[in-house]
This record gives sequence, C-alpha cells and structure tokens, in this order.
Amino acid sequence: MADLALARDHAAGRLQLKLPQPMVGLLLPAGLAVIWEAVARFGLVAPNLLPAPSAVGVSLYRLALTGELWTHLAATCGRMALGFALGTGVGTLLGAVGGGSAMARRVLDPTIQGLRSVPSIAWVPLFILWLGIFEASKVALIALGVFFPVYLNLMLGMAQVDRKLIEVGKIHRLGRIALIWRILLPASLPSYVAGLRGGLGLGWMFVIAAELMGASEGLGFLLVDGQQTGRPALVIGALLLFALLGKLSDLALARAGAALVRWQDVAEAL
Repeated sequence: MADLALARDHAAGRLQLKLPQPMVGLLLPAGLAVIWEAVARFGLVAPNLLPAPSAVGVSLYRLALTGELWTHLAATCGRMALGFALGTGVGTLLGAVGGGSAMARRVLDPTIQGLRSVPSIAWVPLFILWLGIFEASKVALIALGVFFPVYLNLMLGMAQVDRKLIEVGKIHRLGRIALIWRILLPASLPSYVAGLRGGLGLGWMFVIAAELMGASEGLGFLLVDGQQTGRPALVIGALLLFALLGKLSDLALARAGAALVRWQDVAEAL
C-alpha cells in the first residue's frame, strides 16, 4: 500500500510539473467565469446587476469592431506610461538621496510620509486648479501614486544595506557618489524592484481617478459611460480590462526585475 501511495504521489507530481505555470494561474479565473456564467444563465441574479461573461465579451467585441475600444485602451495606456515614468524618475531620485544620506532622510522623509497619507481623490481639486482639466493633471495624479512606493522602497532598501558592504567600499576609498552607485544601489535592487511593482499597481488604481477628471477617452470614461447609460456589461468589461492590463504590465516588470536580481540566492517556496 505504501508503494502504491508513493507511486500515486509521484505521478501527481509529474502531472503538476507538466502543467505550464501560466495555466496554473488561469485555473481560478476560469473556474470563477464558469460559475459566473452559470449563475447568470439560470437567472439567479438579475442581468442588469450581473450580466454573464458572454454578454460582457459581446459588448467589448462590438466596441473593438468599431475601433472605439482601441482608442480608449491607447488613451489609458499612454497616460499610465507617462505617469509611471514620471513617478518612477522622481521617486528614484529622492529615494536615492534619502537612502544615501541620513541628514537628507531626516529632512525629506517626515514630509513625504505625511503626504503619503493624503487620499488620492483629495489631490484632484488641487491638480485641476494648478494644471487644468486636461492631460497634465491626469498624468500628475498617476505619477503621484507611483512615486510613494518607489521612493519608500528604495530609500529603505539603501538605508538598510549591510554595514559591512559600506565599510568595504570605504576601504577601497570610494567617494559618496561612487558608494551610492556601486554599493548601495545594487544592494537595494530587490527592494527597488518591489517598489516599482507596488508603484505600478497604485498607478493603475490612480489612473481610474485620473480619468474621472473629465476625460473623454480611456477605460475610466467607459466606466462612467456604462454607468450613465445603464450598460453594466460595459462597466464590468472596463474593470476586467483594467485587471488584465495591470496583470500583463506587472508580469513584464516582474520578468525584467528578476533579470536584474538574478544574482540573488533565494529559497524556492515549497
């Protein structure tokens, strides 16, 4: 019996290994979609509250045929790319300054941590007042959401670098700039990559708030349009597209980050 159980476990392990990793991640969404479709088909929930996945797909397909969907996707992705680049640049600069200097950290960090507690929607009136209702205010709001995780993770990653590494740099007579560039930044790369991924996730959350600021294009506009015209399939479709874009961009960033920190010797989860 023990040999039979061992053989069965071994066979199950081989089946698990043969299943591609992306397929494993799709099992839960696929199962939820099947349940969702069944609930909608049997009329357990009113279609004006929860349309079936097939109805959502038809709605998006019709938008794609007219070309309207691609216009909205391009608008959202363009804003997100600009906001992410801006927020990452400023967050990296201030994070490196705060992580490389204890005095700069004591000056900068209390103010930035205080601003981090301000809700995203509270910035909207100020950005509209300063930058107007067009693209600049939307990109600035997205950049703000990206900035805080990038800054915090890089600053803490540099501040918590092993003291022995810094002492080795000083023994080799590295100046402050060289010490930051050659010791602190490489050692803090894992934290920095985590900050980039966190900033990316917040950026996708902030882009919805940004596109509620009077946008005439974008997935946020589709959300509002679907709500005002009583089309729940359009609202849910826009939400699913946000989720899909967020996952794909995070996957690309995670792959790039893994290449940067491939020198790490980490334990694989069991």
